[in-house]
Amino acid sequence: MPARMARPPPSDVMAAVRDADPAASGTLYLPDFCAARSVFAVVVIVQLVALMLTLAGSGTASFWTDLARTSLFLLWVGLACAAVLCTSRTKLARLPSGQAASLALGLLVATIAVVSELVFQLGRWLARSYGTTAGMFPEHHAEFMLRTLAIGFIVSALCLRYFYVAAEWKRSVELEARARIRALQARIRPHFLFNSMNTIAALTRSDPARAEEAVEDLADLFRANLSDSRSVIPLKEELEVARIYQRVEQLRLGDRLKVEWLVTELPMRALVPSLLVQPLIENAVYHGIEALADGGVITVEGHVTDGSIELSVTNPVPAVLPTRQGNRLALENIRQRLDLVWPGSSSVVVRHEHGEYRVTLTFPYQEAIQ
Repeated sequence: MPARMARPPPSDVMAAVRDADPAASGTLYLPDFCAARSVFAVVVIVQLVALMLTLAGSGTASFWTDLARTSLFLLWVGLACAAVLCTSRTKLARLPSGQAASLALGLLVATIAVVSELVFQLGRWLARSYGTTAGMFPEHHAEFMLRTLAIGFIVSALCLRYFYVAAEWKRSVELEARARIRALQARIRPHFLFNSMNTIAALTRSDPARAEEAVEDLADLFRANLSDSRSVIPLKEELEVARIYQRVEQLRLGDRLKVEWLVTELPMRALVPSLLVQPLIENAVYHGIEALADGGVITVEGHVTDGSIELSVTNPVPAVLPTRQGNRLALENIRQRLDLVWPGSSSVVVRHEHGEYRVTLTFPYQEAIQ
């Protein structure tokens, strides 16, 4: 008998992500300012602020000069603030959200003060060295610092508030999606329960060793089926659950059931919603193999194409499909869970032709973090 699946760890894949990146724990709502997208957003924001300040305080004659001067200064300020938040991200992530926000605001104001002071001192040095700076640098130190710090404080506070609201909205959407996924998982009821228990009861007298192994397999399988702690798991674990199910059904169906696993091309660390493959094999047995006198072969195959995983389950079916309930419900369940994890990027395609029933799942290749 194949090696038994290791019991699922107490933490899920998302816990591994949180361990790898403290900011994923949910206490820090700031974006990653080390990323190119965030730096680009900072540049756009400071340019918009520069345009607004120039429009508010300049006449038509000096508009472009004032815009160039203000844009250059705010660009220095914005990039310096982004660098400070980038380097302090790990420390901020370890603090409660309130303390992290206060510290982030303090760091931003301090950074603005340092950059403003450097700019003012640079202007004074150029004025002493060359006699004039052509109005490109501020002349009144106190006024310049107070205005800059006041504007910087207001803009920084508004940005932090925006990041917080955006993070809370995203968190609520994710929590709702997880709740829906768990509710959908709870609706998956293995049809083989009573048959498996009868098989185990029969083996208890004729082959106690196999009966004990079957009980352990069934326990592992139901532990995976009934667990609500993980919404996504590595593909390797999902395939192990499906193989356990195959072993349990093999005791009941014997040589009538054969399964070909053509999954060597699949990345075993890829993330998939839990209970993805096992219900498909369950349907293949329940609606196909059981209805055929000689049984048949279930083929599970998959590969990666253009950054997406294609996973299919094929089984023979009788000429007239038996009128059994549950197949469409399971397929719709899987379709909804895939769409919750990857909205608009997944699909479930069903084909019934030439005596075969084939279900193909397509979803993005997302690898688990070790």
